[in-house]
Amino acid sequence: MPDFNLWLESPVKEVNQLTQQAALERQQQLTKPTGSLGQLETIAIQLAGLQSSVRPNIDKVHITVFAADHGIVEEGVSAFPQAVTAEMIRNFSRGGAAISVLAKENNAQLSVINMGTVSQLEALDNVEDSRIASGTSNFSKLVAMSEQQCQQAMLVGREHINRIFKSGTQLFIGGEMGIGNTSSATAIACALLNRDAQHFVGPGTGLEPHSVKRKADIIQQALNTHQDQLSSPLSILHHLGGFEIAALTGAYLHCAKVGLPVLIDGFICSVAALLAQRLCPDAQQWFLFSHCSAEPGHQKILAELDASALLDLGMRLGEASGAAIALPLIRLSCSLHNNMATFAQASVSEQ
Repeated sequence: MPDFNLWLESPVKEVNQLTQQAALERQQQLTKPTGSLGQLETIAIQLAGLQSSVRPNIDKVHITVFAADHGIVEEGVSAFPQAVTAEMIRNFSRGGAAISVLAKENNAQLSVINMGTVSQLEALDNVEDSRIASGTSNFSKLVAMSEQQCQQAMLVGREHINRIFKSGTQLFIGGEMGIGNTSSATAIACALLNRDAQHFVGPGTGLEPHSVKRKADIIQQALNTHQDQLSSPLSILHHLGGFEIAALTGAYLHCAKVGLPVLIDGFICSVAALLAQRLCPDAQQWFLFSHCSAEPGHQKILAELDASALLDLGMRLGEASGAAIALPLIRLSCSLHNNMATFAQASVSEQ
């Protein structure tokens, strides 16, 4: 196992400013008014700097869903029973989940990593067993995970990125599955932004309004219980987090360190991105943001990151589904940037 602190302190890869500037200049020469394609222009320019190529492309995309159970479920914070986490992992394996369909439609590689279900699962096709424990502890009463478990989960994310980066992956999309993980992500967001739970709590998988209020009260109680220990991003993560959120955080950090662009999914993934940014501010240069979730806290996280999401479709499924739906737009952005004619090539007069 690599030295955790040494890895954490290692720098991110620098963005290639020369190719980014060249891509900007190319955009200004294409047969359209400058800025008329909005974010489709800025994405292509950003990717050009990240890929060190004036003509970026993302033909090879890897989607990874990290899954784990959460002890906070015993407080009744979810509309679904905890057994659904393991059942959905089996569904991923069979190809029946939304992200399974979306990955196939996008010709993207899909991995599923079990970080810690309550019960040990049988061997499943296309599912990697990296189970740390039988879910986290109930963070409303106890520390969610130990520091060692937190580091172990982050390093699972790191090693996964190492493998897919060596295989030539051009864009990484992280996803999550875990009944109760909206509560964990909400608690982390509140701690990072120093806000009360009532400003962030949403329906998650479909809670009724009275249950949403109770969920907020439980999360606020947990924040009050751990208040004196929530002094750093890592402390917040191991007191309140989930194994899959820690793995996502580690994966996002390592993408920035090796130079692999990331397309961030919804609320829970954006909380992991904020953790990564707090641990290493330069990491955010490697992040693109796919969509704005229906979870009320997501807009606050995006605002904190000064991030603009591509889509707002009222989604709140998770699994990396929003990012997978935005992927065709990212590819169109590259195609427009690479294949449109310049004014000179088309013999069109410039303004």
